[in-house]
Amino acid sequence: MGAKKKIALACSECGSRNYTITENHNRVQRLEVKKFCKYCGTHTLHRETK
Repeated sequence: MGAKKKIALACSECGSRNYTITENHNRVQRLEVKKFCKYCGTHTLHRETK
C-alpha cells in the first residue's frame, strides 16, 4: 500500500488553505464543507483543491 495523498481545503472567501484531508478514491465530486476560517473570522465554505 502506498502513502495516502493529502488534499487541501481552501476558503471560498479569502482563498487561504486552512485544512488538509487524505484522498478518498470513492468520492467523485469535490468536497465542500462549511468550516471556520481564522483569517476571515467566520464560518465559510471550504472547497477541495489540488
